Amino acid sequence: MRNQILVIDEGTTSTRAIVFAPDGSCRHSAQQELRQSYPEPGRVEHDAAEIWTKTLAVAREVVEQAGGAEAIAAIGITNQRETIVFWSRRTGEPLAPAIVWQDRRTAAICRTLKEQDNEPVVQAKTGLLLDPYFSGSKIGWAMEHWPQLREAGDDLAIGTIDSWLIWKLTGGLHVTDATNASRTALMAIGSGHWDDGLIELFGAPRKALPEIVDCAGQFGETRLFGAPIPICGIAGDQQAATIGQSCLKIGETKATFGTGAFVLTQAGPTPPTSRHRLLSTIAWQLGGRRSYALEGSVFVAGSLIKWLRDTLGLIGTAHETEALARSVDDNGGTYLVPALSGLGAPWWEPDARGSISGLSFSTSKAHIVRAALESMAHQAHDLKAAFAADGVDWNCVRIDGGMVANDWMAQDMADMLGIDVERPKFAETTALGAAMLAGVGSGLYAGLAEASVMRGAVETFAPNLGDAQRDKRLAGWQRAVASVVTLAQH
Repeated sequence: MRNQILVIDEGTTSTRAIVFAPDGSCRHSAQQELRQSYPEPGRVEHDAAEIWTKTLAVAREVVEQAGGAEAIAAIGITNQRETIVFWSRRTGEPLAPAIVWQDRRTAAICRTLKEQDNEPVVQAKTGLLLDPYFSGSKIGWAMEHWPQLREAGDDLAIGTIDSWLIWKLTGGLHVTDATNASRTALMAIGSGHWDDGLIELFGAPRKALPEIVDCAGQFGETRLFGAPIPICGIAGDQQAATIGQSCLKIGETKATFGTGAFVLTQAGPTPPTSRHRLLSTIAWQLGGRRSYALEGSVFVAGSLIKWLRDTLGLIGTAHETEALARSVDDNGGTYLVPALSGLGAPWWEPDARGSISGLSFSTSKAHIVRAALESMAHQAHDLKAAFAADGVDWNCVRIDGGMVANDWMAQDMADMLGIDVERPKFAETTALGAAMLAGVGSGLYAGLAEASVMRGAVETFAPNLGDAQRDKRLAGWQRAVASVVTLAQH
């Protein structure tokens, strides 16, 4: 029976393909790591051709395991947001490196646009702030600095990773969904259309941009797996995780701890306005109608653990961090501010650099690793305060992502936030959300509420820390992060 769903989950450090059954159970999965290059400090790039080659390989592997293309009802796609790809319409090959969401090369451009008082207009139209994180300034920089893009003329196609994958899967369909489009800083989130004023502000070529479509529907088909399979679901990774966590009612909140950390609170059919440096974004678009969310973005989460492992050599595997954190009674006065790619919400300091403070001769490897894990809860607490100041406090948070397999970290999150933290038994909620959208788009489910049956069981971590201990830790964190912000501003 043709009722399985193939999800392509293209992340920052790996690409995965997962086949889901209609009840949300994972039938098959395959994964390959992606290389990132760092040509200069602050610059992060991907090879879009490698992304496609490895994506196709893992998809073919799981389709075969599932019984062939005839067993797959639909494809769902979810992807790292803000990363931007440039390719030739004629050849379908990349014309330049893909600029990754973590890239900070446009910090000076964004600073100049702020000084020219453009941020209020950008925020009003897009719900975003002027920061190198978003795609618009990346596109403008590329058009100025890479002559092959200008020379391509009408042959040039530009899109986020979802657009790139759909083009390759279908052989030339150029679309993006509303959630990915909302992260470019080129779309007006109230109308759901590209905005000519924003396109001119950032210097993006209008003809190279894709058509904006819903998150669920019939978006062409691929014939690369032996029989036609329709593409029926598309969403940026954080929106997909919000759906996968069934945050469908106003106020429901999820926090994903992957390469970065991203918190989204469901806001309903009206775009929310933040006065505390949070983002307004599209949660999903179905039938041309948009649902919105308030978002806080932290740039470094799981990538911090990777840095401790691969660059500093403090750990051999990420799994070791839990035992190390438990091996000491506290952080020993050590605080780690993980501003390795600048600071995101609520500070938005692209020039900030990371710090480890409070070191002494008694500081051990375990203290530094514990401080790294604690920084996740500290940053989440700062976000919770900003959400509350905007009138959207959390009474529970649903966590997911690779880092939250760590029980110590999940409990620390509950302790520092002072609220229940809910973790699904199946933590890959980003892929699950894309499967739910594809299920809706293919007609397997009538809507997202019906598709929520796919979420499955959860476990809860309740706070178990006294106010005095919490306040002491937060005071130390606030001193540490304030010194980083102050240094960045001078």
